[in-house]
Amino acid sequence: MASIGYFLSCEQFGPKELIEQARRAEEAGFERLWISDHFHPWNDEQGQSPFVWGVIGALSEATSLPVTTAVTCPTFRIHPAIIAQAAATAAVQLDGRFVLGVGSGEALNEHVLADHWPSIGIRREMLEEAIEIIRRLHAGKEISHHGTYYEVQEAKIYTRPERPVPIYVSAFGPQSAELAGRVGDGLCTTMPDSDLLQVFREAGGAGKPTQAGTKVCWDRDAERAVETAHRIWGNEGLPGQLAQVLPRPRDFMDVQPLVPRDVIASSMTCGDDADKHIAQVQRYVDAGLDEVYVQQIGHDLPGFFDAWRKDVLPAFG
Repeated sequence: MASIGYFLSCEQFGPKELIEQARRAEEAGFERLWISDHFHPWNDEQGQSPFVWGVIGALSEATSLPVTTAVTCPTFRIHPAIIAQAAATAAVQLDGRFVLGVGSGEALNEHVLADHWPSIGIRREMLEEAIEIIRRLHAGKEISHHGTYYEVQEAKIYTRPERPVPIYVSAFGPQSAELAGRVGDGLCTTMPDSDLLQVFREAGGAGKPTQAGTKVCWDRDAERAVETAHRIWGNEGLPGQLAQVLPRPRDFMDVQPLVPRDVIASSMTCGDDADKHIAQVQRYVDAGLDEVYVQQIGHDLPGFFDAWRKDVLPAFG
C-alpha cells in the first residue's frame, strides 16, 4: 500500500502558512511531507518563495513527519558543499527523518547568479558530480575535490546525522530515470508513469523507494476550483522545455494563456468529489509509486483537510 503525504508549496505559500499546513496535514492523517525549493514562484499569481532550509528547520519543531525536498538543485544557485551542510543539519533537526531530493533545476531559479544555462546533458553531469561531493561530505571525513565542474578545498561537515542523508533523484524522462537508478537512493517525479519507473529499476533502482507529487484544487464549487487552478498553476500545462528554460515569473505569465482551462481541468481534480480525488491518487498507486504527495491549490484548506481526513485517506489505509 502506498504512503500518502502532503506537498508543501513554497511557490504559493509563505513560511508560517507552510508550517500551519504541515500541522494540519499530520492531524488529518497524511504520513509524510514534500516541500519545494524555489528562488522564484512560477508566476506572480503564486506569489511566494521562502527559503526552504529555514522552513525545514521550523518544520522539525512543528511536526513529527518525514520531510523530502522536491526538489533541490545543488548545482548552480547553491554550491553542492553548502547543500551537503544544509541537508546534514536538516537531518539532525528531524532526527533522521529527512530525504534530500535533488534535480537538474530550472532556469527560473538557477539563472539568478548570472550563470550560463547549459544543455540538459551537461546539467545531468553536474548533478552527478554534485551528488558525489554531497555523499563524500556526509561520510564525515575532510575532503578536497577537483572535478570537472566543482572545487572543494579541505572541507569537513561536523554536524551530521547518525546515517548519511538519503539522496533521491528527480526524473521526467528516461535519461534522468537512468541516472536516478544508477546514483540515487530513490526516485522523485510528478508522473504516474510505469515505463519511467521500469527504466529507473532496470538502471539499478530495483527495491529503492519512489515518490511522486500531484496537485488538486479542492473547493465546494467545481467551476471556481478550475478557475483557481488555471490562474495559479496554469504553468503545469506548458508544453516542451518551456518550464526548464524560461527565466522569469513574468515570462511564465506571458505564455500561460497558451494553456486552455480544460487542460488544467483534465490534469488535476477540481472540486469536492471524493471519488475523483481518490481516483487521481490511485493512478499513481497503480503505476507502482511507493509514496504519493498531494498539494492543495485552493484556498479552502480547512475544507480540504477535513474532506481528505474523512473521505479520501481512509481509501488508502
